[in-house]
Amino acid sequence: MKKQAKGIIALSAVLAALLGGGFAYTMLNPSDKDTNADPTEPALLATEARGQGTLLVSDNGQEGTVKNVAVKNSSGELSVVMLSMPDKENNTGAKYTLDGYSDLNVNTAMVGTLANNANGMQAQSLVAEDCSDLEKYGLASPSAEVTVSYESGTSVKFFVGDATPSSADITYVMVDGKKDVYTVNTSTIANYSRSYKDFLEKTILEKPSDEEMPIVNSLRIERGDMDSDILIEYDKDKKDAHAGGTSSPHKLVEPAESYLSVEKSTDIISGMFGLYAADIYAVHVTDADIEKAGLKEPFCKVTMDCDDGKSHVLLLSEIFTDDEGAKCAYAMPEGGNMIYIVSADSAKWLTVTPMDICSRIMIASYVWNVTDLSVSGGGESAEFSITPKDKNAVPESPTADDFNVKNKGKEFDAERYRLFYSFLVTTNAEEFALDVPVPEGEPMASIKLTDSFTGKTTTYEFYEDTFMRSLIVVDGKSKYYCTKSYVDVLTENIRRISTGEDYITNW
Repeated sequence: MKKQAKGIIALSAVLAALLGGGFAYTMLNPSDKDTNADPTEPALLATEARGQGTLLVSDNGQEGTVKNVAVKNSSGELSVVMLSMPDKENNTGAKYTLDGYSDLNVNTAMVGTLANNANGMQAQSLVAEDCSDLEKYGLASPSAEVTVSYESGTSVKFFVGDATPSSADITYVMVDGKKDVYTVNTSTIANYSRSYKDFLEKTILEKPSDEEMPIVNSLRIERGDMDSDILIEYDKDKKDAHAGGTSSPHKLVEPAESYLSVEKSTDIISGMFGLYAADIYAVHVTDADIEKAGLKEPFCKVTMDCDDGKSHVLLLSEIFTDDEGAKCAYAMPEGGNMIYIVSADSAKWLTVTPMDICSRIMIASYVWNVTDLSVSGGGESAEFSITPKDKNAVPESPTADDFNVKNKGKEFDAERYRLFYSFLVTTNAEEFALDVPVPEGEPMASIKLTDSFTGKTTTYEFYEDTFMRSLIVVDGKSKYYCTKSYVDVLTENIRRISTGEDYITNW
């Protein structure tokens, strides 16, 4: 190898080592250029590849602070304005919003990308210099036209073309003033082709932190296909560990009183918090928008009253099928200025029924809260009285050893009583029996208990309804249906109270 060639290779190796194997950046400040040069021309940053690292948008080659951004695309026009200047002391950047949408919940972080992504944008490569065929790159009719204006007064306009044939991750762009076509990462300029709707928050009601989450005092669902509202109320008695029943602190009040399943009712009770829309139908809504969306006389109205004094009302249209086959509905907070599109799956109030959220547990008093229990059926009966051995020292987690139990005035095994009561709480209401006449005559079986925690005495009577089904009457009113086989087992277990036989737990 010739000595001259060896010297060139050695010099190249030294340069590569000094640059850490990276590109050879030659940042050109305005002072390094011809003073007569056009300040709007792109400044070349990298010389590793043709056009790679070319600074496309800047404040005369400097970082600069973007004052506003004007965007034109197929969806319309966007005007980005600065909310606050950058704070270098606290290392925070400028904040931006959309002009004309200050009364709406704008996603300022996403709007900020329209200013920040362009500022300092570099090219991946130069693909066509002084291009005469802009149509080839989608720049004859660009998908977006963006003008970035700086605090200094400098403005730079660029155009967004098509994605490259080889990769959708790379897109053609061109800076106004020269017909040079560059490529940039699609992710950098994707937001310039978006609609204003994409920059608005789609969370209809923000979800507070766990520490600030209010208690839902009541939730009412009014719906066009129901004869009666669904009303759920907070039950303060259920807060206590010994309250019994399900762990849900809420109960169904209308159309009938019932305990609620935690798993099934949580989304109904507090699901308005954090409810996220699939899309936005209209902003700055007019009466015509509201009527067209079917919200002037909404199909469903959900009212949530919280213990922080706030009431939230959500109006929902009937369910419709969108262009992609998804079940949706229009939604708007009462008095709001935006109409959203929500999925039917997330807006469960549109289809929920009372039995969907009930625990189906009918008897839910905590076993050691019961002071008196009377049962009868099949010609047999029992009358239990339950008292603590030391009423001043009942432990936090009491057991049968802490109580005296009597049946018809005679001492009874407290643990055997507990096992019988465990069977009783498995009584499941399978469906509501509202407005059903109470049958005449004696019931097949009855249960009467007094709960010292709530201070209530409740009577449950079981009547034969059909060959397979029994009617449950609570405090003289028809409330539920259950399978008749349960009542048959109930009467058999009442008989076994005094015999010492094991109770039946299946039916």
